[in-house]
Amino acid sequence: MTAISDFQADPAFTEDPVDRVLELLQRRVALKTESQSATCRQVNEEYLNDISRQLQPLGFEVAQYENPESADHPLLIATRREAESSPTVLLYGHGDVQFAQTDQWDESLDPWRLEVRDGKIYGRGTADNKGQHTVNLVALESALLRLAEDQGESVSSARLGFNLTLLMETAEEVGSTGLREFAERHASTLSADLFIGSDGPRFTANVPTIFLGSRGSLNVRLDCSERKGAHHSGNWGGKLRNPATVIAAAIATLVDGNGRILVDELRPPELPEAVRKAINNLPAESEASDDPAVDSCWGEPGLSPNERALGFNTLEVLTLEAGTPKTPVNAIPGSASALVQLRYIVGTDADNIIPAIQRALKKAGIRNVDVRAEGGMSATRLSPDHPAVVAAAEAITRTTGKTPAVMPNLGGTIPNSVFSDTLNLPTVWIPHSYPGCNQHAPNEHALLSILSEGFEIMQSIFLSIGEHPDRWIVSSGKRTPGSQGA
Repeated sequence: MTAISDFQADPAFTEDPVDRVLELLQRRVALKTESQSATCRQVNEEYLNDISRQLQPLGFEVAQYENPESADHPLLIATRREAESSPTVLLYGHGDVQFAQTDQWDESLDPWRLEVRDGKIYGRGTADNKGQHTVNLVALESALLRLAEDQGESVSSARLGFNLTLLMETAEEVGSTGLREFAERHASTLSADLFIGSDGPRFTANVPTIFLGSRGSLNVRLDCSERKGAHHSGNWGGKLRNPATVIAAAIATLVDGNGRILVDELRPPELPEAVRKAINNLPAESEASDDPAVDSCWGEPGLSPNERALGFNTLEVLTLEAGTPKTPVNAIPGSASALVQLRYIVGTDADNIIPAIQRALKKAGIRNVDVRAEGGMSATRLSPDHPAVVAAAEAITRTTGKTPAVMPNLGGTIPNSVFSDTLNLPTVWIPHSYPGCNQHAPNEHALLSILSEGFEIMQSIFLSIGEHPDRWIVSSGKRTPGSQGA
């Protein structure tokens, strides 16, 4: 076990980039930026201040902003302008984390103290997302230093060959509260030609990965309330409608016992050929020892696990509530509730999800079930044959000697629609984590090997965009937020 010592190196000129990443992460992990905490405002500001201290020597102008929906979750925009005619790249990161769950970590680990063991860097946020955006900013420092030496300029005056904007939020772990409205209000400042971010895991630990969006997500509450209180099942069974039975029937109307969606309107459209090809070209997954075995007969028949998770819709039951499960009594409950979740791909009519469920229940003769949405995010996907995707894959292969996995979208959901739809940008995500990182869980960690490789990849990408912007940018001039995306 190796504890991280205090670093005293000049911020932009540490010879070993991994040391520089660890120096910054040591300080950033120590900041308890738990999104759901009632006292997170001050520490979120401290985190954004730390990002500012890194960026200002690199020639960025930095400003913090109030979140339009939450006073506890400020945002930061940093801009580095070289020429009005140059293309602009928008970077993104989030400084907030999930609750630490301190008492559940291994005895010798502290979620707020960076520690390295056997090639793993432990600490809350090392994987999600402090470690990932810190790697990107250190790679940017290194690229600017190299260019400054070549050009005989200071780091702050070195010419990348493109403009840069960084958006940092502190509310991602609570659903990116206020991010969309903030992007709408500051659309001109955030106007760009290309989005690059790092979040989520690689497809597998040893394969560099590009993903291009995420499945959408909509939580749907099903409520059935018949009466106040419970009534004896012997005296009243067969006389009273049982809300739990009604909710069970409602779920069975939507999805069968093998996980197959039964309502046609909740099923997705056909995949474009480029998307299907990208999914089928993904490498074999290497399962961790503690990963559950994939249920081959679950979900849509005839599809591979990757096709089900990345190229199809899934309807999952998240919660079921009726009666008193821990202390059951012989009584018919007065009410019952379930929360189901539809994960859906691009092309699914999101506005039709709730009406489609209501129609299906009515057709099945199931009545008195209230159906309502409880938050969600839109589905997004950039085509795998977009020039920026091709350029990113080439840069990764050139740097690492590896062919990256190209995922049209994550199976999970991130706020990509803010960038792809609200700001109308092609979105390219290059993650620096892996599936076994314990994201959101005790013992969260990053792998030194992935952070080191991620640094090399991102430095190469920054230099490549400046050298060959035409390979990355589809059209000259900034995209108009809200117009048709590529």
